[in-house]
Amino acid sequence: MSGGGRHTVPVDVHLIAVRDGEKGPEVLLSRRAGAVYATGHWHFPSGHVDGPAEDVVAALVRETREETGLVVEPEDVRAAVTVHDRAPAGSTRVGFFFEVRRWSGTPGVMEPEVCDGMGWFPLDAPPEPMVAYCRAGLDAYRTGAGVALHFQEPGDPIGHDPTADRLRVVPAPDSTGSRPEPEMPGPAGRATRGTGGSS
Repeated sequence: MSGGGRHTVPVDVHLIAVRDGEKGPEVLLSRRAGAVYATGHWHFPSGHVDGPAEDVVAALVRETREETGLVVEPEDVRAAVTVHDRAPAGSTRVGFFFEVRRWSGTPGVMEPEVCDGMGWFPLDAPPEPMVAYCRAGLDAYRTGAGVALHFQEPGDPIGHDPTADRLRVVPAPDSTGSRPEPEMPGPAGRATRGTGGSS
C-alpha cells in the first residue's frame, strides 16, 4: 500500500427507473435545486449509503422513496453499471446505478428544498443541462457496460459537455474464449489450465 493511509471514497446509489413511452424507453430524472452541488442540472434520483449497516440495494430503495415517493421492492432492483468518478475539483466517489422497471406509486418531488422538477425523458435524448457524472452513468448503461470510469480534469464543467466527455467504459470478458482460463491444481501440485481450453 502506498503511503498516506488507506484511500476511501463515498458510495452513492442512482435510480434508473425505466418505463415504456410512446416513442420508446423513458427514464425518470429530477432537477437539482437550492444549496446543492450542480443546482439547476438534471440527475437521476440518488443519494449516499448511510453507513456500514446499509447495503447499496437498501440505500436505493430508501432514497427512491424519500426523493420520489415510489416504493421499490429489493427483488425488483437490477444491477446496471458501477461508475468510478472524479469531479473537476478532484474528489472521487463510486456510484452504483440500478435499473428498476417495477414500482408502486406515482413519482413526484418529495424534497422541494433540493429538487424543483421531475419528469420522464427519452432514454436516448436526456435533457440539458445534465450532471456530467450522471450522464456518464446513463451513457455507460446504454452500452450495456458493467463498469465505467469518469475521471474529470480540473476546469471541466459540472454539466455534461460532449467536447469534454471523460467516459471510459471498462470492457467485460467476452464470449469468444479469449479470456485466460483459471489455473487449476494439477498432479503433484503443478498448475494446469482449465479443462475447457487448449494447453
